[in-house]
Formats: sequence, structure tokens, C-alpha cells
Amino acid sequence: MGLGIYQQADNYGILRDEKHNTKFANSFAVGCISGMCGGLVGSPLQLVKTQLMSYSSKKIAVGTQHGHPGMMHALSRIYMKNGLLGLWRGAHGMMMRNSVGSASQIAAFSVCKEWMDNNNMFQQSKYLSAFMASNIGAITKTLTLTPMDVIMTRLYNQAIDAQGRGLFYEGIWDCAKKITKTEGILAFYKGVGPSYFRQAPHTVLLLVFWDMLKDLQKSFQTLKA
Repeated sequence: MGLGIYQQADNYGILRDEKHNTKFANSFAVGCISGMCGGLVGSPLQLVKTQLMSYSSKKIAVGTQHGHPGMMHALSRIYMKNGLLGLWRGAHGMMMRNSVGSASQIAAFSVCKEWMDNNNMFQQSKYLSAFMASNIGAITKTLTLTPMDVIMTRLYNQAIDAQGRGLFYEGIWDCAKKITKTEGILAFYKGVGPSYFRQAPHTVLLLVFWDMLKDLQKSFQTLKA
């Protein structure tokens, strides 16, 4: 969804200057919007995924345990207990996470690939510059995304009261302040290593295939003409 919104913005000429070079500020802003939209749509499933993955045996349980036996049961249980809006509890954290992650990833990729192509770097293979630029995008995304991942996970997994409000954190900024106060700044980068090894394959495959599909679309348009 995010790439679709971003590509439409590119098609309308929002992202490029008169020389057809990417405008970093525009690319970053549209990346924020597209990531935010994706985060809003996917938030209920992210909520359920977080709670299911956090559930474990009482002997080794850490944090709040929601006890869902499966995805459909979790969705139904949350809806019955807290209503439709209950499925979007913590969505603001997911939206900000996706906004920051998508913007940093796509802007870094677009600008770096364009710079490499303009300076004839990594031109031995047609998509080598896309591969290198996507790796830079993965590193950038990991560094900007990990703090939001920590906050999002805690917002999703905290216990709630009868009104569906979190018992530990009131929202993003409250969560960030409490983490900083009790655990320090470095706590925002817990799991940064595994996060990179998760993000890198996803980012590289996503952006390289996106580049291939854009070239394929151009070929079809040329044939039609």
C-alpha cells in the first residue's frame, strides 16, 4: 500500500524537480504519509500478532499475558470486550512507526540510487545500484525504526482497564518518557541487531523488485506506443 501511494505521487510529478531528480524533502514527506496509511490499515493485525507472540507459559511469562488461542479468537475477543475502536488500540504508535520507517527507507533508497546512477557507480549489473541503495535504505530504516518498534510493542502489549485504556502508558510520549527515565536512551535500541537482519532481506527484495517492475512497466508503455 505504501509503495502504491508513493508511486502515484511520483507519477504526478510531486517527487521530482525540473531535471527529474528526486526532491529529498518531498520524497520523505510522501514516504511518511504512505507509511502512516499502511500502519492505520494494518494496526489490528499488528496488535493481535504482538499479543500472540508475547503469550507464553506461566513459568516463563514476561509482561502482560492476553491468552489468545489464535488470531480469529483474538480479533473477536478484543472486539467483544472493547468494541471496534479496541482493535485500533495503539494504532498511533504503529502509524508513527511506519511513517518514520517508510520515509527513511524510501527516501534513502531513491536518493542513493539516483546518486549512484548519475555518477556511474555499481553499473556492472542493471540492478546492482538498486541492490546497494536498498541496503543503505535497510540500515537507515533500522536505525530510525527500532525506537518506535520498542514503543509500539509496549503500547500493544500492556494491560488495559475496563475502558480499554492502557494501565502503564498513556500514549507514545508517555511511553518514551518512562522508558528514558527508567531504562535510559539505549533502551530504545533493544533488539537493533535482529531488527536489521529482519529488515535487510525485506527491504532489499521489496525495493529491487519494485525497480524491476517499474522498468517492466516502462517497456510495456514503449511497446504500446
